[in-house]
Parts: sequence; C-alpha cells; structure tokens
Amino acid sequence: MATTVTVHEAKTNLSRLIAQALDGEEIIIARGKDPKVRLVPIAARPDRVPGRWKGKFTLDDRFFEPLSDEEIEAWGF
Repeated sequence: MATTVTVHEAKTNLSRLIAQALDGEEIIIARGKDPKVRLVPIAARPDRVPGRWKGKFTLDDRFFEPLSDEEIEAWGF
C-alpha cells in the first residue's frame, strides 16, 4: 500500500520517509491532492572489478597514432 504525503509533510519527515521507502513502502509526494512524485530507493550498482576486461580486446599501435586533421574536424574540434 502506498503512503501519500504533501510536500510540506515530506520536507518535515524526510528521514522517516526515506527509511520507509528503503523498507519497500511506496511513498507518493503530492502537491495538494495531486500526486506528483514517487520516492523509491536506488538500485545497488554492482561492485567494480579491476581488470574485468583484461584479455577481452586488444588495441593495435594505430590506436595511439595522432588523428589526421580531417578526423579531428569530424569530431568537432
């Protein structure tokens, strides 16, 4: 079930509302009686693993060569 609060209530009780959202409760913030936004937790990002792409691709020496004037112009510089 969703809890609907006004903007004023949300500002006053933000910490409590964040805790409720983290516990899985749906929090709706309304202007007057008009629902405007939903407070939801951000999904956890996976941990970064150094070297994850090692051996998956290679760069030949051309990668490190300077770009031609035409290539630089094509990039908008």
